[in-house]
Amino acid sequence: MTASPEIQNRIQKLRDKLEHANYRYHVLDDPALTDIEFDRCLKELSQLEADYPGMQSPDSPTNKVGGAVAKEFASIEHMQAMLSLDNVFSADDLSSFVDRVRSRIEDDPSLEGKLAELDFVAEPKLDGVAVNILYRDGIFECAATRGDGSSGEDISQNVKTIGAVPLKLKGKLKGKLKDKSGPIPEFIEVRGEVFISHAGFAMLNAMQISQGEKPFVNPRNSAAGSLRQLDSSITAARPLDIYFYGVGAHSDDFNFESHEELLNRFQDFGLRVSPLVKRVTGLSGLLKYYEILMKQRPNLEYDIDGVVYKINSLSQQRSLGYVARAPRWAIAHKFPAQEERTQVLDIDVQVGRTGAITPVARLEPVFVGGVTVSNVTLHNRDEIERLGVRVGDQVIVRRAGDVIPQIVKVVVREPETESKSYEFPKSCPDCDSPLHFDDELVVVRCTGGLVCSAQQKERIKHFASRRAMDIEGLGDKVVEQLLAANKVTDVADLFDLKVEQLEGLERFAEKSATNLINSIADSRETSFARFLYALGIMHVGEVTARQLAVEFSSITDVQIASLERLTAIDDVGPVVAQSICEFFAVAANIDVITRLEKAGIHWPAVERSADNSSPNSDFMDEVVVVTGALSSMTRSEAQHRLRELGAKVTGSVSSNTTRVIVGDAPGSKARKAEALGIQILSETEFLEWIDSKKG
Repeated sequence: MTASPEIQNRIQKLRDKLEHANYRYHVLDDPALTDIEFDRCLKELSQLEADYPGMQSPDSPTNKVGGAVAKEFASIEHMQAMLSLDNVFSADDLSSFVDRVRSRIEDDPSLEGKLAELDFVAEPKLDGVAVNILYRDGIFECAATRGDGSSGEDISQNVKTIGAVPLKLKGKLKGKLKDKSGPIPEFIEVRGEVFISHAGFAMLNAMQISQGEKPFVNPRNSAAGSLRQLDSSITAARPLDIYFYGVGAHSDDFNFESHEELLNRFQDFGLRVSPLVKRVTGLSGLLKYYEILMKQRPNLEYDIDGVVYKINSLSQQRSLGYVARAPRWAIAHKFPAQEERTQVLDIDVQVGRTGAITPVARLEPVFVGGVTVSNVTLHNRDEIERLGVRVGDQVIVRRAGDVIPQIVKVVVREPETESKSYEFPKSCPDCDSPLHFDDELVVVRCTGGLVCSAQQKERIKHFASRRAMDIEGLGDKVVEQLLAANKVTDVADLFDLKVEQLEGLERFAEKSATNLINSIADSRETSFARFLYALGIMHVGEVTARQLAVEFSSITDVQIASLERLTAIDDVGPVVAQSICEFFAVAANIDVITRLEKAGIHWPAVERSADNSSPNSDFMDEVVVVTGALSSMTRSEAQHRLRELGAKVTGSVSSNTTRVIVGDAPGSKARKAEALGIQILSETEFLEWIDSKKG
């Protein structure tokens, strides 16, 4: 049925009215409609869209009520990575951060003059769930969780139901708006924190209890669970809220000079920003804001676990750049951890996937920092001795940074309290192999290696984990069952499993067994970086695995790489390089990898042009350093390209260096090259140089 002009006009008027009401209610905290009137308009619009399907639109307010049940969450790759923040816990640590920032900025030749004080934007650090939302031409396109920083779960339908998330940004598209606020960009990723207020949490738990359901433990967990509902209508019924705090990738038509200006633009777009955001100056301004927020914390309507400080100037942010997975221009100042008193019931040890023996204190369960804590790691022998902790002691437990529980100190023992000192075992509690005590690293390891089932359990769990091979359904209990029943002895055995082998295990029927076998089969198609990370090489995390995947074209290339070659790679120091070499020197590890390849594990081949297929003699004498951020490729890709051409790529500038390639914010390496008279090439000159040598 085709809608008449009158019907079309009515639908548009209802949408405009509801959008404006949402903006007034969620962003301005100034309701324009009563709840009854809002519901009446929404009901009328829903009926009209049902009667005239051709008038349905993805940015309609009716999409906030939830819809069909999803089968699973797909993955969405962020256009720009979602990084984490480094933390500080004291005024001294914060002072050191400010000093480092000042020093880097003043050393940057592109930023002239000495700084009187640094300008920051300070804001509360909400204890919620970070999300990334992409708008294209002002229309909500998709939303994802942070995930591993590079990609996250597609939670678009659930995020659409959040009242404070506009489905259409306010303003006009490029060329239609001439005021100072600027037009809506062609595309923009906005980052926000989804949370549930204290009042909303109380209401949600009251509803849970009335329905005979178990109440949620804390607002953050309930927010995270709400975002991961397969039925978005359930999410729509949850009291989710959001504040927007940052930007990811965006089109060139979106410009701003400071973080403060960015947040003002957000509000122009109808994106809700925390009213507690404030621009402050210098260390004294940061500390004053921190003290104010800490006093306000008990009276706020939502949970916060600290304060976030960001350099206000965008040019200074660019100068500072990033390190590993965090920006140098921002820091989280965590509030003092919450503490509770409890008793140590026992101390035992756990065996990790690398054989590391970690002592663990078993506690009388205690509720601290929003969760129930019953186990706390004691890290190593030195930590036990430092604390003087004994079984039976009363101790103070703290959630450091509101995240990791730890024992702070032993409470003075009462005379009648019986306690006994803990003696570290001499052999592995799992395989009875001797333990190796390394006095230098204070790490105790089981020497059992491949015969230690505890190590195999942890290795298999790591191999199957979400960020590794992502084998759904292969959790802790299943791994334990498979090992106990001798169905597997290492990760390669997983790919030989049959449905009938699983059916006899606890909780396994034909359907669940088939699902696990299919999940294992699906994991055969992966990425080189995931596979390297899944191998569980000591010190090789996700970032290092990605660097290795860029540098090398095959697992064989990594296997035969020399210590010198590995050390020259960014993020691979001597300790990591030695660990990689030692891993591939073990025949049993090579055997497992060979069996995995025969089982069909594969990943897309790295495309290489004919021009770069063999070393070029013109580059054989070149010793090159790449520094700063390149626009046409990553630094690792540039280094990889140079090595393929025959050049030696190093991580530091010396008298042997022949050329230094500089991108944005190159830092001290460029200055050292200039002082030594070494040739410096811009990115454009670098590309012209390697192009001139082709053929």
